[in-house]
Amino acid sequence: MLGIFQPHRPRIIQASRFVAWVLAALIVVLSLVPAALRPETGAPHDVEHFAIFAATGLAFGLGYERRHGLIGVLLVIFAAAVECAQLPIPGRHARLSDFIVDALAMCVGLFAVSIGARTLARANGR
Repeated sequence: MLGIFQPHRPRIIQASRFVAWVLAALIVVLSLVPAALRPETGAPHDVEHFAIFAATGLAFGLGYERRHGLIGVLLVIFAAAVECAQLPIPGRHARLSDFIVDALAMCVGLFAVSIGARTLARANGR
């Protein structure tokens, strides 16, 4: 996928994996802290969710480029687990709508990497 960046490919993959896991950890922390402690950007709730989850899907897609099918399934399970983990926390709510936005956003991020890889491959004559 990252053929044009071949000399730097291992660094890009390592950095993407690091960012992916940091974003996943950040999602868990922000999802499980009391609502009063969660920072807000001022953007609509669904936009905040979509942005961080899409970035996470993008980072996982870049970091694990040959396993997009498996990563997609695991990211959807992750989105469901994050929502379910909020059930026992006072002031937090597990919402089906959040799960749908989160899972869709991660898949969009992952899909963007796949489309980018195909586009680069075609441009490079592969």
